[in-house]
Amino acid sequence: MGKSKSVQSENWIPFDRELSWLSFNARVLQEADDPTVPLIERIRFLAIFSNNLDEFFRVRVASVRRLIQLKKGNSHSAQRKLLKHTLESIRETVLLQQKEFDRIFSQEIVPCLKLGGVELVDDTQLNKTDKQALSAYFSDKIAPKLFPLMLRQGKPLPNLKDGEIYLAVRLFNSTNQSIQFALIEVPQQSVGRFIQLPTSREKTRIILLDDAIRFGLSELFSSLDFNEFTAHTIKITRDAELDIDNDIDANYIEQLRKSIKKRSVGDPTRFIYDKEIPSDLLDFLMRRLNIDKDGALPGGRYHNFRDFMNFPQVGPSEWTYPSQVPLHRPELDAAKSLLDYIENHDVLLNYPYESFAYVVRLMREAAIDPAVFAIHISVYRLAKDSSIASALINAVHNGKHVTIVVELQARFMEEENLIWARKLEEAGAKVIFGDPGFKVHSKLIAISRRKNFKTSHIVHIGTGNFNESTAKIYGDHSYLTARKRISSETLKVFEMIQNFKPEKFAFHQLWVSPVNTQSKLTECIEREINHHLQGKSARIVLKCNNLVDPYVINALHKAIAAQVPCDLIIRGICTLTIQAEWKHVRAISIVDRYLEHARLYYFQNDKKPILMMGSADIMQRNLRHRVEVCMPVLDKTIKATLVDVLNLQLADNTKARSLEGKQRNKKVALSSSTKTLSEGHLQEMASSSEPIQSQQRLRQYFEKDLA
Repeated sequence: MGKSKSVQSENWIPFDRELSWLSFNARVLQEADDPTVPLIERIRFLAIFSNNLDEFFRVRVASVRRLIQLKKGNSHSAQRKLLKHTLESIRETVLLQQKEFDRIFSQEIVPCLKLGGVELVDDTQLNKTDKQALSAYFSDKIAPKLFPLMLRQGKPLPNLKDGEIYLAVRLFNSTNQSIQFALIEVPQQSVGRFIQLPTSREKTRIILLDDAIRFGLSELFSSLDFNEFTAHTIKITRDAELDIDNDIDANYIEQLRKSIKKRSVGDPTRFIYDKEIPSDLLDFLMRRLNIDKDGALPGGRYHNFRDFMNFPQVGPSEWTYPSQVPLHRPELDAAKSLLDYIENHDVLLNYPYESFAYVVRLMREAAIDPAVFAIHISVYRLAKDSSIASALINAVHNGKHVTIVVELQARFMEEENLIWARKLEEAGAKVIFGDPGFKVHSKLIAISRRKNFKTSHIVHIGTGNFNESTAKIYGDHSYLTARKRISSETLKVFEMIQNFKPEKFAFHQLWVSPVNTQSKLTECIEREINHHLQGKSARIVLKCNNLVDPYVINALHKAIAAQVPCDLIIRGICTLTIQAEWKHVRAISIVDRYLEHARLYYFQNDKKPILMMGSADIMQRNLRHRVEVCMPVLDKTIKATLVDVLNLQLADNTKARSLEGKQRNKKVALSSSTKTLSEGHLQEMASSSEPIQSQQRLRQYFEKDLA
């Protein structure tokens, strides 16, 4: 594996990682503000923005705050000052984004809904019919789920649940001027966030659960001597990072279970409150919850917009994206056996445009094929009703040797993965949890067959999870092959995971973290530099979720200084600061209907192009502290297809945003063009000045290919 050399200064100042992430979330917010996006989908983009921000505070802000605490003894240290400045910048940026969020919702979304006959009303906008219906609904459905907590001086507060919304209630007696405070947990999980009121043929009226509770406060507190009630939404976001000790004597799984339980009482990283909340109630809550001013953020009337992912399906059909059924491949449908087919043909599957059902079918066949004697698989995020896991259990019952690597630290999926691990273990599968210090993030399957006295191995290397749900909304690729030089090294990865001594393993075809991915990436970049300086054909195209690793960025800076053409498609964080004067460098991010999730690394290599695809992002954690696998795309037809994917995305001038300068997310100009990679089937497409929305074009591309 070798030790990393110290990072050599190349006179570059990295873009702040946390602010770059917030820039990505701002791109999500831009989609909510885009009038060409269907209205209900705009609401869902608001929900995605809100959910993203919750996770950001639970993980990234929590990490910054913990680092500040670690440096507390040295209050004047430059690093501590920098961290505190980062925290202040985060707060300023989030407040501006929240203001934009509120504007989009109240001034854009709500009026558009109303024009279409859908009214969002609050507790002050109810007519007589509404009040009668809501009063009955409150008594029957809502009140039985409400258990107010009366707040008193000196009485300890319980730990508020992470991510849940509460109504902070101020009860007032106008006669004797007495005041009482209370907290009510909003039961959106059991009741639902949206309540449809009696409607006419012309109108649909919806009230949020928060406002329905406000409406019923007088009934809820009828036994107490108060006659005025105001309620304001609050929410706490807590530190959710897993701090698993590397204590070899401790039970790893038990540590994880304890860590999950601790999440509900982790340190607060953000306290959001309705900016209209009375000052006496706010002061009381902040004192009792031990919230400092830096962690408190004023917001609007409603929180937990992630619930708007489930906004009712109302209004005309054009308010949602048109349905797109995943495409089927005629040659795979016609194949009597996928296992036999893949032994003779490499297969590329492209999600969400093509069906994930082929991977499920492959696993089902492997479970019953008499020639299959072993299955190895690594899983990161399994669906709750996973057909993949069910096929593996069936394979065990059919006498196959099944080895499954389950990643227990897949963020916010730990409990589901534990459940599946237990079921598979009970069925008789060999379940491996890997090394506590290294997440297994690779997307691997190896199916071993013995037929006609010949042993073969069919492998899957992908960019996305074995998850039927995410395959419908994530842009990913699966590569299936029986090539010996790929399959033999894939099996070696499983061997490495089971005997975790990466330094004892060498890989020549695959890029495997933590063994050689970082060195191979930088080696390819340096080769492009040498080719360019020698007057040979050279170009670098990197598509990934995040570009953060300083070693790789150092190599990129050398390439940029040498005038090597570079194209970057980075969905999320990019800490490479893109200068306007770099005319040979282009960096974009695409946010659209589907989540761009694939990792593709292209190097022109003097007209002998290298194209790698796999699971590794360009981050320190992915290159040095995870098990990741990228493979060379060897089939010429498949390589041309993936080059076409890159060409279409590089040509996007509708959903692409520029990452130049301060990452202000300026739309790529309609006339913007980039040189087409010549190895694809598409030619001259990228120089067009017509609108190009890459995800739409990719759907058309695969439809045409399968026609």
